[in-house]
Amino acid sequence: MRPRMKILAPLAAALLAAGCSMMPKYERPQAPVPATFPYPSATGGVPASELAWDQFFGDARLRALIATALRNNRDLRIAVLNIAQARAQYDIRNADRFPTVGGTLSATRAPNTQGDQATTLQANLGISAWEIDFFGRIASLGEAALAQYLATEEGRKAAQVALVASVANAWLNLAADEELLEITREALATREESLRLTRLRFENGASSEIDFRLAQSLSETARATLAQLQRQRAVDLNALGLLLGEPVGPNYQVDVRTAGIRLPDVPAGLPSEVLTRRPDVRQAEQQLVAANANIGAARAAFFPRISLTAGIGTASSDLSGLFSSGSWGYTVAPSLLQPIFDAGRNRAGLASAQAARDIALAQYERAIQQAFRDVADALAGRGTLDEQVRAQATVVEAEAVRFRLARLRYDNGIASYLDLLDAQRSLFSAQQGLVQVRLARLQNQVQLYRALGGGWTEPAP
Repeated sequence: MRPRMKILAPLAAALLAAGCSMMPKYERPQAPVPATFPYPSATGGVPASELAWDQFFGDARLRALIATALRNNRDLRIAVLNIAQARAQYDIRNADRFPTVGGTLSATRAPNTQGDQATTLQANLGISAWEIDFFGRIASLGEAALAQYLATEEGRKAAQVALVASVANAWLNLAADEELLEITREALATREESLRLTRLRFENGASSEIDFRLAQSLSETARATLAQLQRQRAVDLNALGLLLGEPVGPNYQVDVRTAGIRLPDVPAGLPSEVLTRRPDVRQAEQQLVAANANIGAARAAFFPRISLTAGIGTASSDLSGLFSSGSWGYTVAPSLLQPIFDAGRNRAGLASAQAARDIALAQYERAIQQAFRDVADALAGRGTLDEQVRAQATVVEAEAVRFRLARLRYDNGIASYLDLLDAQRSLFSAQQGLVQVRLARLQNQVQLYRALGGGWTEPAP
């Protein structure tokens, strides 16, 4: 028995080694984007993909919020659980390459030829229908499962990149909300004082009702703007709470102005580098690899499936002699299943796998194009927003001087009250615009950092 089993083991190993693969050779498709970005970027510095989020964001309060989100965010938790599920699916596919060995121990009691009751004990160890992957079907499915697992891992990285950027943007929104609320409260206080004075002048016949109603309109407009900003701040707090995975109290304060927030300028490099830095692009490529591997499994379905069933066992009427003096025996039953007629099932399976590969290819190319656009949009805003901030700051300075001069002229009876209110309204609008442009510039920097794959760094080896 033992010499024969020694012959069977190398034979099975030889069959495994002789297995061929029907899987097409994978080659990374050509990127359907230009070789360079259309707008200039910073030169030198650390690439975004190598700059950890706790180094990019300098404010300690923002870093604490991001750390909380990485611990509690439900979307990120789902992404982590998806990795565990994909890893389990890969382990299942990988286990199909090895035989499943099972053991049984049984006892039967039946009358013998003398009419007495005799007990027979049996112990068996066997391999049940182990498919020898001669044409690479199981290997292709394993390769597809591995690629799906890697794609899921990249999906988690992409989820973290998006989460880090979203928390930063939510925090920046709150900073802008607080600054706008402060400007609006100051404007409301000024307009209420103007309304009080205008009402006194109107009641004493020193001012017209037109001036009074105009002052009243401007005061209530500021009040309405204040209510709108308070509502917007509450909505932004709720959005931040969702990202953090825990509620944020209504008294939470950022206590920083948009002008005081500094973010580093990161270099964009070449579009070809984005392919290796962005997790979502790598995720799309791994899905393409998986679809390519599934074609190999579909092709192998046209060829015979070779399986092996084998067993070895012993029988004895005495438990103590079951393995020492029992009766041994073995069975070896190879089988071959050759598809002859399947009503086009295998052909349809191959067509489906090829179509899935084409879909994955289009999705991969679209991911590259989207990545290129994200970077290009952020670079387009990089220079223009800087210039817009400078111009808007000059507008605020000019309107502040105009308001001061208009007040002097009105107090000296040279200008009308309408001129004063118009200057006041223009200054308020310019101050609001400056905060919003500063916010847009900061969020554009965050967008560039995210578009270049920032927010996730590979652990040190």
